[in-house]
Amino acid sequence: MLGKKDEELQIGKQEKNNKKKERVRNREIVIVTCFFSLLMLAVIGNIIHFMVKDSEEAINNDYNPRQELLATRNVRGTIYSADGEILAQTVRSADGTEVRNYPYQNIFAHVVGYATKGRTGIEATENMNMLNSHASITNKIQNELNEEKNYGDNVITTLDTALQQTAYTALGVYQGAVIVTEPSTGKILAMVSKPDFDPNQISEIWDDLVNDSESSVLLNRATQGLYPPGSTFKIITALEYYREHDGDVSGYSFSCNGSFSYEGHKIRCYHGQSHGLVDFTKSFAKSCNSSFANIGVQLSIPDLQKTCRQLLLNTDLKTELVYKKSSFTLSEYDTSYAVMQTAIGQGQTTVTPLELNLITAAIANKGKAMTPYVVDRIESATGATVKKTSPQAEAVMMTEDEASFMTGLMKEVVESGTASKLKGLSYTAAGKTGSAEFSGNKSDSHAWFTGFAPAEDPQICVTIIVESAGSGGDYAVPIARRIFDTYFGTND
Repeated sequence: MLGKKDEELQIGKQEKNNKKKERVRNREIVIVTCFFSLLMLAVIGNIIHFMVKDSEEAINNDYNPRQELLATRNVRGTIYSADGEILAQTVRSADGTEVRNYPYQNIFAHVVGYATKGRTGIEATENMNMLNSHASITNKIQNELNEEKNYGDNVITTLDTALQQTAYTALGVYQGAVIVTEPSTGKILAMVSKPDFDPNQISEIWDDLVNDSESSVLLNRATQGLYPPGSTFKIITALEYYREHDGDVSGYSFSCNGSFSYEGHKIRCYHGQSHGLVDFTKSFAKSCNSSFANIGVQLSIPDLQKTCRQLLLNTDLKTELVYKKSSFTLSEYDTSYAVMQTAIGQGQTTVTPLELNLITAAIANKGKAMTPYVVDRIESATGATVKKTSPQAEAVMMTEDEASFMTGLMKEVVESGTASKLKGLSYTAAGKTGSAEFSGNKSDSHAWFTGFAPAEDPQICVTIIVESAGSGGDYAVPIARRIFDTYFGTND
């Protein structure tokens, strides 16, 4: 028989073992709990990621059965211009089937897009909004009983019909793009891309469009066309020089004889023109390549790279528009010739009209770029606001002082430089022209203009590229004038 002491020892050992087992069990419970908690967090995280990032893409996927279900219940909503014109609507054909109709045919082709053969433009980005219906419960029940469809929600855009028609007509037979925005908000007032197509005929002409790789008719050149910026890049070069000289460029002067040689490389002015003795402002106004090549080799390349990042080159934008990212690739290891070429916009840099407009609008808006948007609001069929877009800042690209300096340079381009066709009008304007060479043949160049008006209180910002036209002052500036005239009501 065990003594009392032995029994106590035995009991103590048993309790110790039990506690040890309990600790092991508790540890196992904690491990299992943590595992399932982490698993649950991963599932929740995945759901949130889907809701925030992937849901729209998944919902808009052509294979999503929810779209088909909504289409059987609701008539696809209408797209309107800011001034109340119908840009896209659903109508019934002679055989009773629903078809999409585009009253303005080619004029809004790229920005509004199409809803068959896939979707593009506003038809794509606002697809689910137009398939959904915020009709009242009473109306929905009544329509269900009558076996009728509900009316989908409508899209009210920021597009101005008169400006769009002017831009479309002014671009004429040329390939290229026009984008018109409101600098203080980011509203897109007009967006034209050519060559174009009639979205009413998209099914009939589809094979021809997709097989025409040379013209790229379906490409929205305003947001997806990548072009050498030509002399419009001098906006960036000038800003960088101003920054590196602490806001004082008064000591700059250059004697232009039509070309500039550096380390065995030569840069020539447009058509070999000699500008004589020029200061910084005149170099910009006359778009003197020789002077800006000289400026370029004086710049800090790392600082220029930083400025380009601030101006959102190589950067994703917040806009819902489908766009291509502009590219700036110059490095401090590149040759002096590459630096000179880049400084005048003839290097490897490529920009979209959208990107250049964003930079120009930031100058007009005291240094702040606003996110471009084309949808003002979503309304129910009865006119109730379902959702409204609030303007938001894309980036602060420069200080107010820098924006004021750049505005002064761009005003001088109109007053005494390459955009003089905008001088002496009932409104003031500021801008920069460009003639961007795009092939080995120096006579081949795209015509650029980017600018705003009125210069002292900007309300409208215009960016234009005319492919293979020649001088920006001769071909792009007259288009800008017609758009400005329409906006300010001063048409001849």
